[in-house]
Amino acid sequence: MKKDKQKVIGEVLSDERIKELLTLQPPAGEDRALHILTRAYRALRAEDFERFLRFYSETGLDMNPGTPEGSSFLSVLESHQHGSPYVQALKNCGAN
Repeated sequence: MKKDKQKVIGEVLSDERIKELLTLQPPAGEDRALHILTRAYRALRAEDFERFLRFYSETGLDMNPGTPEGSSFLSVLESHQHGSPYVQALKNCGAN
């Protein structure tokens, strides 16, 4: 990082910023729902991910997308050491 740039940590995200993730388009051949959920999981804190899921559920996109390996997005997160708050948020929104 350049010396004149400051790292921003703990920025409060507006609903509009969170909703921007819903406009993401996947690379050719990749599932859009999986792409959006993966990017949101990687980019957002757990509490922001939970807010994001409220907007996501309104889009009609799949809450249970599968990975190319045949696992569900939820099961992938269940295997992550710090994934439990994200898993709970997904389950609260109907993922299984």
